[in-house]
Amino acid sequence: MALTLPSGPALRLDRPWPELLRALVTAPLRRPSLLAAATVLLVCVPTGEENVTAAVHITPADLASLALVALLALDLLRGRELGLSRPACLVFAGVVCAAAAATVTSIDPSASLTGFVRLVQIFVLVPAAVLAALRDRTDLHLVLGAFVLAALIEGGVGAEQYLTKTGASYTGEPIRAVGTFGALDIMAMSGVVSFGLLAALALGLTMRQGSLARRCLLASTAFLVFPLAVSFSRGSWIATAVAVTVLLLKADARLALRWAVLGLAAAIVAVGGLGVGGGGVTERLDSIGTVSGGNEDHSVSDRYDLWATARSIWADHPVTGAGPKSFPQLRDSHAPLRLSSGSDAADSTIGFEREPLLSPHNMYFLVLCEQGLVGIIAYGGLFLALLLGCLRRRGGAGPAALGLLCWVLVDFLYADIGGTTTVLTSVILGVAAWWALPAEREQQV
Repeated sequence: MALTLPSGPALRLDRPWPELLRALVTAPLRRPSLLAAATVLLVCVPTGEENVTAAVHITPADLASLALVALLALDLLRGRELGLSRPACLVFAGVVCAAAAATVTSIDPSASLTGFVRLVQIFVLVPAAVLAALRDRTDLHLVLGAFVLAALIEGGVGAEQYLTKTGASYTGEPIRAVGTFGALDIMAMSGVVSFGLLAALALGLTMRQGSLARRCLLASTAFLVFPLAVSFSRGSWIATAVAVTVLLLKADARLALRWAVLGLAAAIVAVGGLGVGGGGVTERLDSIGTVSGGNEDHSVSDRYDLWATARSIWADHPVTGAGPKSFPQLRDSHAPLRLSSGSDAADSTIGFEREPLLSPHNMYFLVLCEQGLVGIIAYGGLFLALLLGCLRRRGGAGPAALGLLCWVLVDFLYADIGGTTTVLTSVILGVAAWWALPAEREQQV
């Protein structure tokens, strides 16, 4: 029996085990995108009920991403061309310089150093490594396929949690789907499922009409709607709706209209007719804009108060910000009095815990208060370059790169980096950079 690895000879499973092991170890050397795909899949490995807000929180996915960076750094030392274009180098360098300036001028440089390292990992090193690892259509499909598989794993666990009432607490019932991440990383599953939904849809649209692969991918897209709904994550719902719309418009405007009608009809039948998610979905949507009148959702009002806190911190440190990891130190001295001390988290494993609010839950406000105007210009330049590049270029990878990037940019309005799945943001930025800021060499897509 033989297994053919991408861009390599057939790997015979009946070969002596030392030779087989050597072939498996050298596979990422021939196709580094295997490590990018492994990074995506390893987010599904349970890490226990650890404190995901800790200053240093290293996961198996982080280790895989760092292995990818190390592999491509080795290629660079060997004098190999990594395929990073000049625009890509400029926008990544801008982020490094902004983070370095904020760290040097920080209110607590030693505490900001770990934040600097994390920022460079998430927004520079891993995206650049993913960009360099993607060389052709096979590489892209490996990474997107990993997103789909991870979403199906987490979505399956999340659906089972909702149906058997073994998830995290929501309105007093253990029905909130959280996958393998637990109640302390409440947003993680919805992000993984959203990425897989978008990847499955984008891949499905590129497959031959009527093929088995197309049917399976579109069926996976439909299935993933359910665990996304019962995650009760408003930010993920909004980001996914925007991203799917943009993805379909990029692929085919007429197709987008047809899918919009079908999606609306399916939502009405699922939520209204079949009662999928019960009244929780409707109540969760209604709560988005309700911040006054005595019926406000405290998680929404707290988020707005955190944004106001970040603006106040920035007003005191306008140019280079207060420094990475400084928000928790300055929060109490700038926050409105009504801000809650933390958010509630509960499931069958951890019981009930009160999680402190240690970030503004908005990436743009986080950059503004911790890295100032210099930082927001640098990150804005990165995001704008990726967005315009994905919009401008046409081709098979366009809808996938643009859809995933739009999800991240919209979600950053309601969330920031942190938690087990943060490294997936890096992979998405790398995919978007590969498509939006191509090197001089021709891409096979």
